[in-house]
Amino acid sequence: MTTEPPTTGPAQAGGPGEPGGLGGRLARVREGVADAAAEAGRSAEEITTIVVTKFHPASLVAELAALGVGDVGENRHQEAQAKAAELGPSWPDLRWHFVGQLQSKKARQVRAYASAIHSVDRAALVDALRSDEASVDAFVQVNLTDDPGRGGVAPGELDALVERVLATPGLRLRGLMAVAPLGVPARPEFARVRELSERVRRLAPDAGALSMGMSHDYRDAILEGATHLRIGTAITGNRPA
Repeated sequence: MTTEPPTTGPAQAGGPGEPGGLGGRLARVREGVADAAAEAGRSAEEITTIVVTKFHPASLVAELAALGVGDVGENRHQEAQAKAAELGPSWPDLRWHFVGQLQSKKARQVRAYASAIHSVDRAALVDALRSDEASVDAFVQVNLTDDPGRGGVAPGELDALVERVLATPGLRLRGLMAVAPLGVPARPEFARVRELSERVRRLAPDAGALSMGMSHDYRDAILEGATHLRIGTAITGNRPA
């Protein structure tokens, strides 16, 4: 489950080509990613920025693609499916990332358009994603809170779920996904995810990707090793009314 606080102020002003518009916001986030990567002694090229476009029209996704964005994220299947179908003919190389909680009964439909699923959090969903077709990238979501409603597997149950993903045809385990809890400093939470990732890599040495960091905390995520950022409002502006 991906939840971002609303962005207010100048970030919403202007058209796509203006400093406060879509292109300007995208440029500022790219600069922020590069600065944080340099601070961490990393290369910005090793970090994938997924622009989360939930509730925004397909036309905005097309504008992003024209600006060089190759990865977009959605957290509602029906909306994602419609956008992918509409934009597929014009932007066949656009990679769709499913970042929201996923019902098992929708799993096969999501596989049809998603390049990656960032919210694999239970055995039933893993089983529903099983396929003899081409593999889809999978991130196991870890719940950093005591609230099961926020989605994600409890850290104590992580190893068993990772082993199930590894044994399931049609899934390529990339690493872990997490959302920092609200109301607490984000960086220590991302450090927890990095430590859990070290555990996972004992089971799957190539599964070192970390999907963490959103509009308000992506710098902390990069400093703790994030490889995939899920950024919405800092780039797209507020959701349409």
